[in-house]
Amino acid sequence: MTVNDIRALALSLPLAEEQPHFDRASFRVKGKIFATLPPEGERLVLKLPPMVKESLRQSDPDAVIPLPGAWDRGGWTQLAIGSIESAMLSDLIRLAWRQVAPKKLVQGEP
Repeated sequence: MTVNDIRALALSLPLAEEQPHFDRASFRVKGKIFATLPPEGERLVLKLPPMVKESLRQSDPDAVIPLPGAWDRGGWTQLAIGSIESAMLSDLIRLAWRQVAPKKLVQGEP
């Protein structure tokens, strides 16, 4: 999956917007960040449930890159884009969106 594919998928999710966040692009829903892309484009940071993050860490340790300081807590997960199959990465991006989107939006209510 390319950076352009990731951007297109993230922006296809309901109410998703792209905004700068320090030196990277961030993808938000209702102002809450669910994904960031660092400038070099080889990594992706997603807001995932801690159990999913731990499962990824155990099943594919090369795909999960530790984040500095407190960013490694609370489910924030840095992934090596080239180490994860496109279908799995797509699912993880959608899951990250669901983590921060309002419940009514996730449930498909207006």
